[in-house]
Amino acid sequence: MRDAGLQGMTARSGDLDVTVESGALAIARDVAARLGGAFVPLDPERGTARVLVRGACLDLADWRAPTLEGDLAARDFTVNALAVELRPLLRDGRAPVIDPTGGLADLRARRLRVPDPRVLLDDPLRALRGVRLEAALGFRLTPPTARAIRAVASQVTTVSAERIRDELLAMLALRHAAWALRRLDTLGLLGAIVPEIEAMRASPQPAPHRFPVLEHSLRAVAGADELVAWLPALRPFGEELAAHLAGELGGGVTRRQILKLAALLHDVAKPETRRVIDGRVRFFEHDVIGAAHARRIGDRLKLPTRARGVLEQLVRHHLRPMHLAAAGGVTRRAGYRFFRDLRDDARDLLLLSLADASAVRGESPRAVWRRAGLVHELLRGWEERPVGAAAPPLVRGEDVMRRFGIAPGPAVGRLLDRAREAQALGLIATREEALAYLDSPRGRTLE
Repeated sequence: MRDAGLQGMTARSGDLDVTVESGALAIARDVAARLGGAFVPLDPERGTARVLVRGACLDLADWRAPTLEGDLAARDFTVNALAVELRPLLRDGRAPVIDPTGGLADLRARRLRVPDPRVLLDDPLRALRGVRLEAALGFRLTPPTARAIRAVASQVTTVSAERIRDELLAMLALRHAAWALRRLDTLGLLGAIVPEIEAMRASPQPAPHRFPVLEHSLRAVAGADELVAWLPALRPFGEELAAHLAGELGGGVTRRQILKLAALLHDVAKPETRRVIDGRVRFFEHDVIGAAHARRIGDRLKLPTRARGVLEQLVRHHLRPMHLAAAGGVTRRAGYRFFRDLRDDARDLLLLSLADASAVRGESPRAVWRRAGLVHELLRGWEERPVGAAAPPLVRGEDVMRRFGIAPGPAVGRLLDRAREAQALGLIATREEALAYLDSPRGRTLE
């Protein structure tokens, strides 16, 4: 049995790793059958499998060397290369720890060390795992291990996108995700898995911004970290926001994780859209182009479909609250359109806007929250959305085609959207009123 020491540090003592000389797959099948659990082959060629039973996880693996000591020495970090024999442990309740690589001393010293740099070449994903363990446990990579990770950084993308995704998402789930992303960047790993950040690194921004695009974006992630931890204090919205961010977007991915990824990527298109117009630096359509980049990054990382959609939506609309503020406030019509376009993602976007604003000058998002009257207003607006927004539509396509003598096409959709908006705002209440509204000067414009 391996990893007991590290599992204790991570409060996952219900998960066990068992290694056997051979026959792990057959043993796993037998255990699953006996306990009524699920058998999951992880890597049949290398003899690894998983048993899931009553919330616990049992991983079994064949030795990867002729001896147990050799098998342990081939593991990722010394603190994960500890074992005890099951027979005396089960018989006596205790057994000596087998520690061929000095893992116990490293565990006590809270350091992460590879037994041999070659273990990173065997599986470059271990480089990402090292950063995750640092961030999750407060351990520290030893300098030689950090150098070894830097040396294999470019090879991380040789492993499957799904495994990279899982490690990245695990980091985004941490309290200090921004620290983990900075550490990835320091070791050359962030640019390997998200190469789009390289252009962001040296892209300056005009006042009131104090930081280049990448530094601003990492600070926005830190702002999102702080907001997520501070949600109970966002009265009276905190409890509802916490439940919302805990919502899943498929595959166990939460809104909380996608919010932090959006904070990293919201300005991803600024370097390519940077223009100097009449002496002013502008980033025209960086929100639109950035949304397309976010979609491609989500595709590359194999994010669940819904998670990709939310990521794209947040990047696409991240300027929306700022535009509303510049317009002088939120009219009923503007509020309706905001919630119509963002739907369930509106609250995520408002939190992103707070994190983004805090990263302009390096403020605390709490300070931004205290003066963000427009965000408060929109959060209240979510709770007070017009009743008409959920009512059945007053008119249908055939109604407007007959009334205006037009064929099926985009024009019909635009008229229906206008009628729907007027209905949600309480301007019309019957089919006849809807058709009359669409026939009036007010109904023929979207303004």
